[in-house]
Amino acid sequence: MNRLLAALAMLGATASAQTITETFGSGANAFTMDFVTIGNPNNAADTTGYPNPVGSVSYNYNIGRYEVCRDIIEKANLGGALGITMYDIANNGGNGLYKPATGISWFEAAKFVNYLNTISGSTVAYKFDGNGGFQLWAPGDNGYDAKNQYRNKLAKYFLPSRDEWYKAAYGSPSGNWYNYATESDATPEAVAYGTSGNTAVYSQSHGSGPADIANAGGYSGWGTTAQGGNVWEYMENSVDGLNINPNDDREVRGGAFYDGVGWLASNANYFYPVNDERSYALGFRVAAVPEPSAFSLLAVGLGGLALVRRRS
Repeated sequence: MNRLLAALAMLGATASAQTITETFGSGANAFTMDFVTIGNPNNAADTTGYPNPVGSVSYNYNIGRYEVCRDIIEKANLGGALGITMYDIANNGGNGLYKPATGISWFEAAKFVNYLNTISGSTVAYKFDGNGGFQLWAPGDNGYDAKNQYRNKLAKYFLPSRDEWYKAAYGSPSGNWYNYATESDATPEAVAYGTSGNTAVYSQSHGSGPADIANAGGYSGWGTTAQGGNVWEYMENSVDGLNINPNDDREVRGGAFYDGVGWLASNANYFYPVNDERSYALGFRVAAVPEPSAFSLLAVGLGGLALVRRRS
């Protein structure tokens, strides 16, 4: 898998963002995930997107270069006995190992993220009771964050929030905001697969299905792919952004391979997890807190040695 993803990532990749490859599990159930670092902390929010404002993040973080694929979920299921179900998409492009993992509920995506934390020695991101019910973190819990009662602030891996996802999709290291997740304000070319600049997997037939995760459209300014098109992706947050009701519907973004171009811009939709809503065109990607770099550690040891929206 490593060689395949690396080879596909080289095709048409123009982003210079740092890539971090992390390995999880062991033996036959080991898998890797590629992340890119999203810098420029405390950036000004985009005031022309949805909602308004959106996209300001006060810290550096990592986000998956790709959507989570079926191979990763299959190996996590075997290694962690997670019991995550995926839809059979044999009639929608096939069940290839590197197709995005779809048909997963929000709760299952959250449990997968918890698995990443557990096997990495970190605190789980999301709280579930003994019956598998999703719970809010409470003031007495270690890692409680009053501003986000869904996520434990001590966790390394988590589902991206609206702002984290939006910044990675529509922002860039250059300090510009873009209308599309391809570092462009021009409408992307609709393709079935590929990584050429300013292309996206959309307006395809239902039978064609999504593309493999590393071959699913041109790159964003930060180096991610398929944040526009291919499959919808879960956000961590509730639609109202408050994260204070465990049963609220969850935001999804990015559009799918069969959608028109309108879903590729800064739009959002929602799914209701309590009703176990799922879709063959809905997946997710993972975000993380980055490990401190050697330079950052040195700076600490030494005592601590305006975004503009582009329009075409």
